[in-house]
Amino acid sequence: MALILALDSSTDACSVALYAHGELHATFELAAKSHTQRLLPMVDELLSARGISLRDLDAIAFGRGPGSFTGLRICMGIVQGLAFGADLPVIPVSTLEAMALGFYRTNSASPAAQPVMVALDARMNEVYCCAYKHAGDGVQALADEVVIKPELLAADSHLPVSPQAFIGVGPGWHYPAMQSLAPQSVELDVHPRAEEMALIAARLWAEGKAIDVLDAEPVYLRDSVSWQKRQRIRAADELLVK
Repeated sequence: MALILALDSSTDACSVALYAHGELHATFELAAKSHTQRLLPMVDELLSARGISLRDLDAIAFGRGPGSFTGLRICMGIVQGLAFGADLPVIPVSTLEAMALGFYRTNSASPAAQPVMVALDARMNEVYCCAYKHAGDGVQALADEVVIKPELLAADSHLPVSPQAFIGVGPGWHYPAMQSLAPQSVELDVHPRAEEMALIAARLWAEGKAIDVLDAEPVYLRDSVSWQKRQRIRAADELLVK
């Protein structure tokens, strides 16, 4: 059993959770543009209420993205400061995976075999998206996380889910083009929460997957796609020069 602190500010929501030897304590706020003011006080309040110091922890988990660029950087900066100061390893957790797990935990009456497709609004008429199925006490990804225009996602003939056989989860489903995917139902008001991240992190901790804070980075998806595109353009230019 482990003692793990989890933080997330990847969307308009701001949350902190403590996984304490099998028990879960959490706090959650909708705090758009107030992450810098609220995240550290929420950490202090949660730990102080349980008489726990940073040095008592085994690790710090955090929402590594995808999500808001600013929110991810704020969370990463705070996690780096806390982890460095207390000499703790960190555990990056997917925001989309946390949302999928949160849906299953909140809707325990839903059929366990019913997959979900999680979508966060990535702005610029794009969504961060991934499909999951319920697996034991957690979830299993059915494909890679992507950032994509809803129209392109709707035109994809190789989706890992079938129409009417999955549930749409997350605010990214507000785009009209997403509805052509024909989910059985849609739950828009779903946010990444630190409590699910703490549960996922506890499993990753048991599997020995904590990492040094120096190796931890946010996952933006759009940046990695743009970088790959720049690499392809650069390679093509080099061939033309030769």
